[in-house]
Amino acid sequence: MIVTTKTLFQHAYGKYALGAYNINNLEQIMGLFQGCIDSRAPFIIQLSKGARSYTDKRMLEAMIRTAEEIFPEAVFAVHLDHGDEKTCYECIESGFYSSVMIDASHHDFDENGAITRRVVDAAHAKGISVEAELGMLGGVEEDIQVDEQHACLTDPDDAKVFVERSGCDSLACAIGTSHGAYKFAGSQGIHFERVQAIQDRLPGFPLVMHGSSSVPQDEVARINAAGGTMGGAKGVDTAHYLPAAKLGVCKVNIDTDGRLVWTRVHREYFQEKPKEFDLRGPGKIFMAEYAKFIASRNVLLGSAGQLDAVRESALAG
Repeated sequence: MIVTTKTLFQHAYGKYALGAYNINNLEQIMGLFQGCIDSRAPFIIQLSKGARSYTDKRMLEAMIRTAEEIFPEAVFAVHLDHGDEKTCYECIESGFYSSVMIDASHHDFDENGAITRRVVDAAHAKGISVEAELGMLGGVEEDIQVDEQHACLTDPDDAKVFVERSGCDSLACAIGTSHGAYKFAGSQGIHFERVQAIQDRLPGFPLVMHGSSSVPQDEVARINAAGGTMGGAKGVDTAHYLPAAKLGVCKVNIDTDGRLVWTRVHREYFQEKPKEFDLRGPGKIFMAEYAKFIASRNVLLGSAGQLDAVRESALAG
């Protein structure tokens, strides 16, 4: 059952966070739905601009609708991740998305707010929520690339003004995380004092944490043992997910970790079976492994076991 992102946030706020998982193909979709059913968790399925152009956006949308039929118990929202203004309007008009993210964080404060306001006006007219971003995360993900020296944390006072001016429904904040598999070089991590300060100025307002993959070291080690060269990859401490949720972070974006699981499965499979060429062998293994990974993250986010309560809330509302 596809529900509004607002419904999910209202139920989660201050208690747990929704896993927001990026998908690109059939195997990821099947593993994601199975993992969320296994852990009895609501979730957000994310399509990035890159994913929508990987084959054709209609293919992904059709697969999601089919997964909804295969897994009728699932409760989820469909979200555009890191959209530009043009892509946001396309998704709003499609009638398929629960919410869109307009990422104008590379513009100055006023221009970011003006662009976001235009998207908000268009989205709200269709009953669609809008996520915006303030501050800049470092790192690399798809076509997003920000040098660490240009990354900057979200200013709490600016966040309050930005939300009031733009009318956005949730805010992705720069609080110390970064995109990609190489997030931290040392002991850096989430700036909880910054999250608290933003929540103090925006009580009850849903915050979003981007760049939140944990980059599991066992996955990295297995990838490297099977021929990879991922030295220095390091991610967010999963023990920080729930404390962040208690401070109003309702949505935690996880993309890189899924790619690591995919890479590990395929490297190991073809290393162990060098004569194999059938894609279905590693594909089946990946779907099962990704489902287990998703279920484990839902437990850490606190969303595991919330499925029935969210469904009741959505139907009542």
